Amino acid sequence: MKPVDNYLDDLKPGDRFVSPSGYTLTESDIIDFALRYDPQPFHIDVNAAKETAFGGLISSGFQTLAIGFRVIYSTGFITTANLGGAGVDELRWLRPVRPGDTLRSTAEIKEVTPSKSKPDRGAVKYVLTVSNQHNEPVLTGTFVIVVKRRREG
Repeated sequence: MKPVDNYLDDLKPGDRFVSPSGYTLTESDIIDFALRYDPQPFHIDVNAAKETAFGGLISSGFQTLAIGFRVIYSTGFITTANLGGAGVDELRWLRPVRPGDTLRSTAEIKEVTPSKSKPDRGAVKYVLTVSNQHNEPVLTGTFVIVVKRRREG
């Protein structure tokens, strides 16, 4: 694993970062998030959720994404050099996340592209995989972030 707080110049395709710990969701976590941001019955009502195709309460995909990002960010793979996100491609929710599931994340660098117009930065494309405690992927997405360089061009 690479050292933490990388700049564009430190990263190369194939580098991987794995969250050292996970986040275990509670029923309350799921319901509280969904009441604020995604109030669908299978996220907010335990009894109604039993009658859905999911057969029980599940986390909002947006909550899964937020937690997945939070646990990968805890690796410190890019902190002070991060200039912000440019987008997410190919976001997929692969399986439901339920109360008691523990989420961990892996980021794998796919592309590192120095900017031609702004030599102090560049773009990093990485695939985020969020997995449960059984190492089953529950979410994947390809993130593009803008990252500072240690040195210009």
